[in-house]
Amino acid sequence: MARIIDAPLTASDGGGCDPRTVHGTWGRLDAAAKRGLAYTPEVKAKTDALYEKVKHVILPVEWPAYAPLIAAINEMKRAKDAVILAHNYMTSEIFYCVGDFRGDSLQLAREATTTDAKVIVQAGVHFMAETSKILSPDKTVLIPDLRAGCSLAASITGADVRLIKEKFPGVPVVTYVNTSAEVKAESDVTCTSSNAAAVVEWAAREWKTDRVILIPDEYLAKNVAAQTGIKIIAWHGRCEVHERFTAEDVAELRAAHPGVVVLAHPECPPDVMAAADFAGSTAALQHYVEEKRPGKVVLLTECSMSDNVAAAAPDVDFIRPCNLCPHMKRITLEGIYDSLAEMKHEVMIPEDVRVRAKQAIDRMLALPKEKPRAFETGRPAAHVELV
Repeated sequence: MARIIDAPLTASDGGGCDPRTVHGTWGRLDAAAKRGLAYTPEVKAKTDALYEKVKHVILPVEWPAYAPLIAAINEMKRAKDAVILAHNYMTSEIFYCVGDFRGDSLQLAREATTTDAKVIVQAGVHFMAETSKILSPDKTVLIPDLRAGCSLAASITGADVRLIKEKFPGVPVVTYVNTSAEVKAESDVTCTSSNAAAVVEWAAREWKTDRVILIPDEYLAKNVAAQTGIKIIAWHGRCEVHERFTAEDVAELRAAHPGVVVLAHPECPPDVMAAADFAGSTAALQHYVEEKRPGKVVLLTECSMSDNVAAAAPDVDFIRPCNLCPHMKRITLEGIYDSLAEMKHEVMIPEDVRVRAKQAIDRMLALPKEKPRAFETGRPAAHVELV
């Protein structure tokens, strides 16, 4: 069950989650000093404008610990011709202060193909860094912490996919990008939560079938099946963040906060999707908040997403469910600094695996670019065949 934060998180009153818990700063406030970096007047001048973007989640007393790392990272990016791809689940000091490209996994995958930079630092988890390397083999791709994995990616292997294909010959395999390169290499096409329904529909048409294999997220598969009516063969993987949300959480939120608008990510269980007001990818959730400007909203997804959307919609009252992704939170400012300074934790993929995985990703990227599709809420649960 999610820990629901009733009070808004602000730098002025310290309400809601303790920022030292959310942002992992407890014990890390001397990270800059350990690297010989200080909060000088020059650093202050370079970072004051950036603090305005994150002051709603970072206390003024903590900013001098962040600012020297931020200034140094931004200088190193210029010196080393590097860019940072920052996922929506990054903490705000990374997302807004050092990220060059920000968004969901589909947006970042597209950016990896277009940037002219020689170095890509992936502020996200390992499968995202692999995707960048698959698409840009001539670039140096770094991940700040090799331990930044993913419960979904760990749930399935390339050997598992080969066995699934043996059991269901001729059925197209649509693979969520939250997977390893070797799993993508065994797939026909990849998808993200932004385009999963569209890709499944495309695969059914392309292969002239009414059945599609969608792996590895069981809940995403069930939610896509409810949207498309296509028979889905699914795997039993789940996101350890989203699977903890329940329909009871939604009921409790509505009771505690009358009029709250509930937005859910499609990795949530189907009963949560049915109880929500709107559902979609992280990009779709952000677009909804920015366009609709609900008075009071809750995002049923990873904790930092609310912090980042709140910066873009300061007039919206966010009720924060505190489900943190432990893997995303391994990516820190000091980790990014060390990775760039030492050019360490380079992501490498065997060329035969990379080429096959790229074919699956390219098929996805070649599909018409569209606004992130919302999932219609309130639909009855759909049956999927689990393997």
